[in-house]
Amino acid sequence: MHRRLEIQDRQLVEIESEDARILLYIDPSEEERQYLVDCLGIDRHTLASSLDPNELGRVEFEPEHAAIIIKRPKQYCAEDNFYFKINSVGMFLFADRLVLVVAEDNLRFEGKHFRQLSSLRDVVLKIIYRSIWHFEEHLQVFNMIAEQLEHKVNQSMENKHLLHMFTLEKSLVYYLNAIGSNGRVVEKLKATGARLRFTVEDGELLDDLTIENAQCQEMATTYSHVLSSLVGARVSVVSNNLNVTMKRLMLVTIALMVPTAVFSIFGMNVRLPIEEAHGHPGFWLILAIAGASAAAVFAMARWMKW
Repeated sequence: MHRRLEIQDRQLVEIESEDARILLYIDPSEEERQYLVDCLGIDRHTLASSLDPNELGRVEFEPEHAAIIIKRPKQYCAEDNFYFKINSVGMFLFADRLVLVVAEDNLRFEGKHFRQLSSLRDVVLKIIYRSIWHFEEHLQVFNMIAEQLEHKVNQSMENKHLLHMFTLEKSLVYYLNAIGSNGRVVEKLKATGARLRFTVEDGELLDDLTIENAQCQEMATTYSHVLSSLVGARVSVVSNNLNVTMKRLMLVTIALMVPTAVFSIFGMNVRLPIEEAHGHPGFWLILAIAGASAAAVFAMARWMKW
């Protein structure tokens, strides 16, 4: 599947003309891949890297175009179960054409980032800008989810909330790697600006991208450290809660064993101070002794601050 886009009134709009300068391929079929490789001269390995979520971002130069691969967050859904995934975006910049390759139809061209477009190079930089901004949005969601899970772990001893925190921490590590990868792409674009024919305005936007990505990486690093410490602390809390519960159960067990011993003693077939002739008062006396022994165990536990 592919879409045709063009810059009109300094914005990206979808058109039907075959002369469109911007082509967006969404999970291209084998026939479309063959067209990109044979007719446009795109390297097959680089094309496959554009669809691989595990591929690192990079910039490569071919005789007729520059290949740019960046990372962006995947749209989150409930089935992911707190696992935030990452996708790759392949951008192949020709002199008069821009080819975009993505695995899913989640690349949007609306909003403030895609206003005042002037050239194909501007579109490339704005896509990178949007990806960095998308990472920042997800990091804020990370923080909110971590706070909710923290409260749930404090109130519950179930493992699922703790496992969700582990999954969130794992996702954050991958986000850090992806954000760092995008930073290296921006640095490479700055270093090769003359080769890509970037204008002064493009250079200023690259400087803004460098600062924005550095701030995003710093935010992700902070959240990663906080979440890592939080997970370790919650594991200790869960372990401590388990110890407290086991201690209470042990106390109840001991408190039940003492009355059982009292009943066993008075139930033996031997002569005891309380004889059968005493009738009902003897039964209640034995019951009171058993109750007093259980109360004594709880009182001693409280005195010893168990």
